[in-house]
Amino acid sequence: MPVSRRQFLKLAGLSSLGAVIFKACGFAEEEILVQSPVELPEDLVKGIDNWYASTCRQCPAGCGNIVRVMEGRAKKIEGNPNHPLSRGKLCVRGQAGLQALYHPDRIQGPLRRVEGTGVLESITWEAAEDELIRRLNDTPGSQVLLVTEPLRGRLAMVTKRFVEGLGARYASFEPMERTATLRAAMNQLFGQDILPEFDLENTKFLMGFGVDMLETWLSTVRYNRGYGTFRQGPPDLSQPGWERGTFVQVDSRFSMTAANADEWVPIKPGMEGILALSIAYVIIDEELGDLAAANTMTGGAGAPALEAFAPEKVADVVRVDAERIAHLARRFARGRPSLAVGGNSAGAHTNGTFNLAAIYSLNVLVGSVGVEGGLFFNPEPLSPGRGDMLPHTSFGEWQDRVNEMGRGDIKLLMVRGADPLFGSPQTVGFSDALENLDYMVSFSSFMDDTTARADLVLPDHIYLESWGDDVPDPGLGYEMVTFQQPIVEPFFNTRAFGDELIQLASKMGGNVAAALPWESFKEAVREGARELQALGRGSVQSDNFETFWDGVLQRGVWYDINSKPETRATPRPLPTGPVMPAFAGAPHNVEGFNLLLYQSLALTDGRGANLPWLQATPDPMTTVVWGTWVDISVEDADRLNIKTNDIVEVRSVHGAIEAPAYVNMGTPPGTVSVPVGQGHANFSRYAESRGANPLSILADFRDGHTGSLAWNATKVKVTKTNREKTLAKFEGSVAALPAPDTELVQITHKG
Repeated sequence: MPVSRRQFLKLAGLSSLGAVIFKACGFAEEEILVQSPVELPEDLVKGIDNWYASTCRQCPAGCGNIVRVMEGRAKKIEGNPNHPLSRGKLCVRGQAGLQALYHPDRIQGPLRRVEGTGVLESITWEAAEDELIRRLNDTPGSQVLLVTEPLRGRLAMVTKRFVEGLGARYASFEPMERTATLRAAMNQLFGQDILPEFDLENTKFLMGFGVDMLETWLSTVRYNRGYGTFRQGPPDLSQPGWERGTFVQVDSRFSMTAANADEWVPIKPGMEGILALSIAYVIIDEELGDLAAANTMTGGAGAPALEAFAPEKVADVVRVDAERIAHLARRFARGRPSLAVGGNSAGAHTNGTFNLAAIYSLNVLVGSVGVEGGLFFNPEPLSPGRGDMLPHTSFGEWQDRVNEMGRGDIKLLMVRGADPLFGSPQTVGFSDALENLDYMVSFSSFMDDTTARADLVLPDHIYLESWGDDVPDPGLGYEMVTFQQPIVEPFFNTRAFGDELIQLASKMGGNVAAALPWESFKEAVREGARELQALGRGSVQSDNFETFWDGVLQRGVWYDINSKPETRATPRPLPTGPVMPAFAGAPHNVEGFNLLLYQSLALTDGRGANLPWLQATPDPMTTVVWGTWVDISVEDADRLNIKTNDIVEVRSVHGAIEAPAYVNMGTPPGTVSVPVGQGHANFSRYAESRGANPLSILADFRDGHTGSLAWNATKVKVTKTNREKTLAKFEGSVAALPAPDTELVQITHKG
């Protein structure tokens, strides 16, 4: 018999449930319920809200959230104050998760395409599973491909075992690979590919290279919290000797992160690594850093080993004055603890790994590895271990899989949590390759571009209806596992992806059934919790598993702050010569503009385009909503006779998009910036036929080390059309231009 809320509280008062130990921050009594009930409890008092701890899935960061539920319905999402990653904070994307749950265009049950008509008809789960199992049994495993977004935790483990038991193949897909070049740089510098923790709170001089850490980079909530302390101090300002940190942003685009910096250093696209090594040259030449590290990193030759990067030799190449380079180097070396971070656009070139390795080597040079205010290593992830993690698929490898589809070597495609038809450049040829498949299955909750071409649709739950766990990446320098529980009962006839894989395996029998022995995905998650309980340490401890289980669900997370690995820098030799970026030329043999793409603050790489709250979230630099625009400099706009709201064509050798221009005095000449996220042909009434998809016109240029897509390596021609369209902006049609007879000056805040 189920335990009612009143009975649970009565038993808890009698200590009948065993002892559970909570460490670190306090426990909110209102969060005692561990799961939204199947039916409303008999003793429900209307008007009383309950909060349930879970995990946000609106982006890959893995933040902890809490959801307010009244009468069995989710009403509000906030950050979990007990979660060390979010600490009660949540970004705009996390807030919008409710709209995914209540979306009017969710797929409400299994669908099958009627042969000869192209129409999708509703069918039962039993019929859908029988159809898929028949197809899987008739197709050799080597000709079956499962594509998902990058997965972690127990869902990664279950997916991997399903693929291996089936003898099938696997690929991850992410339009703008978040971490590939960064992991490669970490491997080159430190011999590991685990992302580090950046101690923003305690650094004194922060230098960012291309990272939009306040917008979409890696763990936005965590970095915004850290940045707040870095700039404003701890809440009580009791830390002795605290002073406001200084922030310099090196970036080819005037982003929101650059706008919040004390100083913005515009740089020629793809030259971030050369600038970093020029800074290193000054530090070594003037003996401002760790002399032993400098000696090791130059093979004992000192500054002459980096002579090719002397400021006066690279100033014209990177478009940063030599005196300014030297000044930045001295401030960075003397302002310790100092921290250099790089990513996003700095890694989105053909020399992306070179750039990031050069940037992060600055931390080694000034002794900012393993010290307060620097960077720290993260431990190997728990539950499951790295042996159960799925491999990353680079853009180059993805192109190989698509080529195999085109040749007919892959017959059956299954897709979950990814939309490669939207996210792949036209040069990949994914749309044409789909024509050579025998069968395609989608597990999407929404009719996105790829799902619209599927033969069978088995809709997934929304994450607020599902079980799960996660190992946030990057973490906070110690072991941590976040737990996800259903907040509400499923609204429609959908099934969680993990549960469906287990169900399919059970029906198929043999190796695949043996690989997935659980009755449900919840049991797989509980198995992971048992492994944590057996450790006998961390923020939640109990000798009784059920009590431990209730404890981690109540708090939404387990972590052990005493599990920090040793962080020790092993200086590696610095490059003695530059690795220059390559660019795909613009059409018609013109010099062209550097096309700089960036993830929208709200829509990211397009996964949020179906939610109206996110569509209506103003871009922080332009306040544009519900569309795509092209940032162009004042100088270039004057030269081409372009004004804001003029529709312009942005053309590469691989295609063209059209969008209104936004004349932006913060855009460097020779570049145009376009946000990613719009341009879906499908994906609900809020996203269809809205804006343009700049990913589609990218050239097939890749990072030379990892094979990742170099999504800022394409040059384009910009042409004014004879049409215009007024951009929808938060403040209306006010132009972002200086008033007449005013002079623009650069203001640098000291200290």
